[in-house]
Amino acid sequence: MTTVPYIHEIKYYETDRMGITHHSNYIRFMEEARIDFFKQLGWDYAKLEAMGVMSPVTKVDCQYKVPTTFGDELRITVLVKECNGIRLQLLYQMKNQHGVIVCTGSSEHCFINSDGKIVRVDREFPEFFTSIKEKSEEHSL
Repeated sequence: MTTVPYIHEIKYYETDRMGITHHSNYIRFMEEARIDFFKQLGWDYAKLEAMGVMSPVTKVDCQYKVPTTFGDELRITVLVKECNGIRLQLLYQMKNQHGVIVCTGSSEHCFINSDGKIVRVDREFPEFFTSIKEKSEEHSL
C-alpha cells in the first residue's frame, strides 16, 4: 500500500513574533503526520488503543533547514526506518509548497499495553507488525 504525504498549512497562531513558525510546532506536525500514516495503513490510533496497544514517544529529533511562515504548506512524508517488534523508528521529511526541504526529523516509539507493560507486537499483534515491517522495506528518504 502506497501512502501519501500528510499536508499541513501553517496557521497564524503557529508563528512567533517574528512571523516564523515556532520550532516546537514541528514536533506536533510530526505527530499529526504519524497518526495520518498509521490511518492510511489501516491502523488508526483508535483501533490500536481498542486492541490495547499504545505507542509512546521515547525519543524525538528535529533538524530545521529553512523557516516557514503563515500560509506555507508542508508536505510531510513518513517512513519506517526500523520496526523490530518492540521499538519503532520513523523518519520525517517536510517540504514546503515549492518542494524545498524545510525540516527533517525522527521519532522513536515503544509499544505498551494499558498496564504500561512493554508489548512485543511481532508476537502479540502480527498483522499490525507485518504491515509496519513491510513499510520499512519500501523506501528511504
